[in-house]
Amino acid sequence: MGTILMGACQGGGSGEEKDFRYSVEKFADLEILRYRVPEFEELSLQQKKLVYYLSQAAIEGRDILFDQHGRHNLAIRRTLEAIYESYAGDTAAAEYKSLVVYLKRVWFSSGIHHHYATDKFAPDFSQEYFTEVVKSLDPSLLPLQGGQTADELLATIVPVIFDPAVDAKRVNQADGHDLIGTSANNFYSGVTQKEAEAFYEKLKKPNDPTPVSYGLNSRLAKKDGKIVEEVWKAGGLYAQAIEKIVYWLEKAASVAENDGQRQVIETLIRFYQNGNLRDFDEYSILWAADTSRVDFINGFIETYGDPLGFKGTWEAMVNFKNLEATKRTETISGNAQWFEDNSPVDKRFKKETVTGVSAKVITAAILGGDCYPATPIGINLPNANWIRAQHGSKSVTIENITDAYDKAAQGNGFAQEFYWSQNEVDLMKRYGFITGNIHTDLHECLGHASGKLMPNVGQGALKAYGGTIEEARADLFALYYIADPQMVALGLLPNDTAYKAEYAKFMTNGLLTQLVRIAPDNNIEEPHMRNRQLIAKWTLEKGAADAVVELKKRDGKTYVVINDYGKLRTLFGQLLAEIQRIRSEGDYPAAKAIVEAYGVKVDADLHSEVLARYQKLNIAPYKGFVNPVYEPVTNSAGEITDIKITYTEGYAEQMLRYSKENSWVN
Repeated sequence: MGTILMGACQGGGSGEEKDFRYSVEKFADLEILRYRVPEFEELSLQQKKLVYYLSQAAIEGRDILFDQHGRHNLAIRRTLEAIYESYAGDTAAAEYKSLVVYLKRVWFSSGIHHHYATDKFAPDFSQEYFTEVVKSLDPSLLPLQGGQTADELLATIVPVIFDPAVDAKRVNQADGHDLIGTSANNFYSGVTQKEAEAFYEKLKKPNDPTPVSYGLNSRLAKKDGKIVEEVWKAGGLYAQAIEKIVYWLEKAASVAENDGQRQVIETLIRFYQNGNLRDFDEYSILWAADTSRVDFINGFIETYGDPLGFKGTWEAMVNFKNLEATKRTETISGNAQWFEDNSPVDKRFKKETVTGVSAKVITAAILGGDCYPATPIGINLPNANWIRAQHGSKSVTIENITDAYDKAAQGNGFAQEFYWSQNEVDLMKRYGFITGNIHTDLHECLGHASGKLMPNVGQGALKAYGGTIEEARADLFALYYIADPQMVALGLLPNDTAYKAEYAKFMTNGLLTQLVRIAPDNNIEEPHMRNRQLIAKWTLEKGAADAVVELKKRDGKTYVVINDYGKLRTLFGQLLAEIQRIRSEGDYPAAKAIVEAYGVKVDADLHSEVLARYQKLNIAPYKGFVNPVYEPVTNSAGEITDIKITYTEGYAEQMLRYSKENSWVN
């Protein structure tokens, strides 16, 4: 619910910055970028120290995510790192180079499954080569545990790496399967989907106005025939990493900007110490109300990695408010009630009073956990619906990240290849950056915060389809309103033409270009991608009689052509009304029907065409980031007098440093 992710690589943007190199390196289907942290030097020393301490806390939980993604990930990563640093053989050999690429992919995805598609990626080196290289190492360099030998380590990890049938998908959402039994994540042990759903159903309290997010911070396991929760907390699972996080949070609390922010941090510390989800709710309420300039996310947050939508992956981000750009989101949030009142959804599903919608544009200072290396471009939290309804939410657009994407995409030929005419290319060049940010603002600030659930409709009512429906709801809200005259009246867009850039980009992405993120013969499973195709294919079909949107061929290439932008907006509004109804009523059969009909299946011929066209551009469809490095400057008494920021650390250099200095999960 809380994030908006980038679609397939877009072109466009304007201006150049010759003094900062955004692109670091490319491998596989990935490109590593840098992001700048403008205005960091303008922060006070206290604020800089706060950013530093929170950044340390954001790095310490890195191994938690690796382990959550799969129980063998850490052993595999550490074995590969030992090879990378210590192998004495031929490092110019093709198989060794392939092994290095595989390690870089493991770093990027926090495990052996693709970070976006969640399929296990296949190594381009042989099992025999890998075994030989591992056995050539000094055993003391390998991640051997409990008297384990190198042969025993290999017996465990070789099938996981090389057998396509073993742990094939990290998250399986295919209808008709046991979604736990066919998913390789480490959220469940020895339990079936039916058992897990029954376990959490029993915990629910009828008519509970403030339900906790059951299962958010635990692994569900069967022990001696009994199903129990193994809680992630100090003294529980991931204890050592959590205790390091707490150490840095305590330092951060000592330099908090104000008493309110200090209470936020101390409440999060209490949650980490006792694992009580009521404390997490209290922290979330306090966090949503905190308006300090420096801000952060740290904890078990998003549930996309669990096909049942219970378990939160660990993530972290440190940021501070972009004061000038925030004027834009303050305008949006200040008019939240107008947007809610004028929404095309049924009155029954509208909030009578929109409460506590807080929005800002932020500068990311550090990325961690499930926000690193790939990161969202917008966030809206907390996720608990009752907190959002009673206490409001906080929405952010991460503009230094969108700026980095935009700068890195300049001149890549994408727009010329995939847009029908020069008109769309010009729209993207002139308005693409601002309309993309406005879409994110509307999606996060108002889309996720809009609407209400009917009584007795729980958080997980839509089960595996909940994430897709929620993202569709927020995207449709943004698409409907970005074309409203009110956007020009409020000074958010320069004219009544600019929104067309976002319509062209969204429909082209939803129908064509996001397909570059899927392997041939695969269906769509990632919720954000399902959402985008659902919207685009539904409007294509429903507007066919009037040719509102068409797929046209020219020179053997398929293009998306929007013939009537006004009618397309009307279709977005109609679909928004239905998606909100499904969400508000918890209509699982309808959610399943609409997602399966429009969001899942891929046209094989169209897919093949798009892949071939994209390959010629030599653009990586996925991008992620290396973090800047923060170093305290101290005086002779050991007191911190400044925090220095540098941007020179390389990708492998950073990953290996984190593995040495911030690795706390066994």
